[in-house]
Amino acid sequence: MADETRNSLDGRADVVVQAGRIGELHQHLHGIEVSATPVPYQLPPARVRFENRHDEQECITRAVEAHVGHAGPLVVALTGMGGIGKTALGFHVARRFTDRYPDGVLYVDLDDLRRDGAVEIADAVGELLTGLGVLPELLERSLAGRTKQLWTRTRNKRLIVVIDNARFGSEVTPLLPASDNSLTIITSQGALYDLDGTAVAEVPVGPLAVEDAVRLLGHLVDDPRLSAEPGALVELARECGGLPAALQVAGQWVRKYRRRNLSRLVAELTAELHGKGIPMVEAVWDAAYSGLGPEAARLYRLLPQLPGPVVEESTAAALLSCDPCQAGDALEELESAGLLDGRTDNWRMHSLLRGHAERRVQREDPDGQERARARRSLSSWYRRQAARADLLAAGPRMTFAGLPESVGPDPRDVDFPGKTEALRWLESHRLALYGCVRLAFEAGLYEDAWALCEPLWTHFLDHPHYADITDAFRTGVAAADRAEFLPAMVRMRCQLARPLWEQGLYDEAAEQLRHALNASEALGESLPERKLRASTVEFRGLLKSELGDWPGAAADFEAAKAAHAEIGNAYGVLLQTYLLGRTALRRGECQEAVRLLEEAHAMARQQERERMVARAGFELGRALRLVDRAEEAHVLVSAALAGARARGSVKDEVRVLEELATLAEDRGDADTAELHRVTARQVTLQAGGIPSDGQSS
Repeated sequence: MADETRNSLDGRADVVVQAGRIGELHQHLHGIEVSATPVPYQLPPARVRFENRHDEQECITRAVEAHVGHAGPLVVALTGMGGIGKTALGFHVARRFTDRYPDGVLYVDLDDLRRDGAVEIADAVGELLTGLGVLPELLERSLAGRTKQLWTRTRNKRLIVVIDNARFGSEVTPLLPASDNSLTIITSQGALYDLDGTAVAEVPVGPLAVEDAVRLLGHLVDDPRLSAEPGALVELARECGGLPAALQVAGQWVRKYRRRNLSRLVAELTAELHGKGIPMVEAVWDAAYSGLGPEAARLYRLLPQLPGPVVEESTAAALLSCDPCQAGDALEELESAGLLDGRTDNWRMHSLLRGHAERRVQREDPDGQERARARRSLSSWYRRQAARADLLAAGPRMTFAGLPESVGPDPRDVDFPGKTEALRWLESHRLALYGCVRLAFEAGLYEDAWALCEPLWTHFLDHPHYADITDAFRTGVAAADRAEFLPAMVRMRCQLARPLWEQGLYDEAAEQLRHALNASEALGESLPERKLRASTVEFRGLLKSELGDWPGAAADFEAAKAAHAEIGNAYGVLLQTYLLGRTALRRGECQEAVRLLEEAHAMARQQERERMVARAGFELGRALRLVDRAEEAHVLVSAALAGARARGSVKDEVRVLEELATLAEDRGDADTAELHRVTARQVTLQAGGIPSDGQSS
């Protein structure tokens, strides 16, 4: 072993290893806490007052105390109609028991991930894993793989997991922690009959009793009229049906009209109830709506058009086609009226109020023109912001859609100080972005639909949400076909093929590429179209690589390289040379791999392509090791390690550490090899991954 080897452990400290101290370091590594992430706490701030539910809380407490010594996590299922307060009760109970479950509280809302009634469970598991500190790049691709990761991360933990808006037990089972000492709280509108083999305590949640509803209104309003007119207060509480969602709006409505006596307000509601034959709860919401200003009322009607669960000033401004300050005023007015929940950094709309807003817009916009304008504005805004974020995150690359409204700055533009913020925005808005692809397609905005897919490609490479990206690009293919724009027809099919083959859907991926290649023959001779034609051949080569058809892959990469050389695309030539070298290495043609990868490495340095310098250098180092040029290999692989750490790529760091271990082993340095493998294992565990069999324990 070298006299001195420096290794960085999880980015916090440098450990200098002297000869003969590997055993001591090995013990030190095993003493490191596996997860350096803070204890997760994914609950919103508590409301000022939580009223009653004493019987339900007592039932849950008894179930928790009785579960000691039982196998598997305890599951508490809160069941009841929408708006009854199940989620608020679940949050309240979770807060009460945080001391008993000190390893954290996780939360996932399945309705946020629901499309056409079904939840992509792999994404739900991924959200829980992210909360537990697992980096996106280390999330397993398949549901089975992610479930095993969840079991590994939650084993022996004392956790609370809150699963909101479940409809079936099959949605819940993969999300359960692998610990007898954990508590899972589920909310559902009906009983979950298919939670077999799990300790379930079902707790029905009914409407608040009138006296509890009266107390809740008192805390919400704090107005002398309530004590002055107790009869009217009781009537209002009774007519709200014991629904906290209705009581919240009623309380804000009473506060707004401070100069009117309570009896008059209740009489007005009752008159509407009898005059229109609508439920009292609907009358309460109608009354709150009728007190809104024009812009706030229009925003309320249009909010159901948003494809994501969260409302921000910028997205509200896009819906209204107005200045963000005006949109902010409208949002605050809706919050003051109790029609939006603003307890977090942004706003959310209760599903019952969303339904009410949809009924209002159908009544006031019968021909759908107002909604159509809002959808056009929203699709255009999301397309512009996503393209701006993509350009900052990925740099200039092959795209075929321009920025809408590109003349001059837009006051609604999101501020992206740098690449990190752009990537963070793409991830935080992914549900809205994916939903907007479908919204634009259904609205006949075909160019917007396929154009939105282009920045989603960058997001997918770092955050593989397979169900979302597959659905989005299938829609993108259909949109490009409807728009009859040939470059998009080709590009969408190529980009759809990759998530398909990564999910093992090889035949469908091959079919998409066959159509793309056929269509590419009709492309013109402009530089972008010739680059696209070459890229399509490259995609076919990548699929062949996935299938182990190395000769076929090499032929496609050669053809793509020649096409790029013909049009003077230096980066295209570099990329194909790298792919050819990597293919030769996998075919066992090590000398040819060295030749090609040396060319690619030199080109990458000349073009100042930092990422490609690291990738080509690593593969070249592997090839050099196999032709007995170990010293040169060590220099390149060590440089790749430094590059991976500088980029913060845990996956690349682990791969390089394993190659360094093999290099050390080949030169007979078992101690250093063991050091690298132990470090790789610790880095993997700290990032939430599952160590490979080759990493030392």
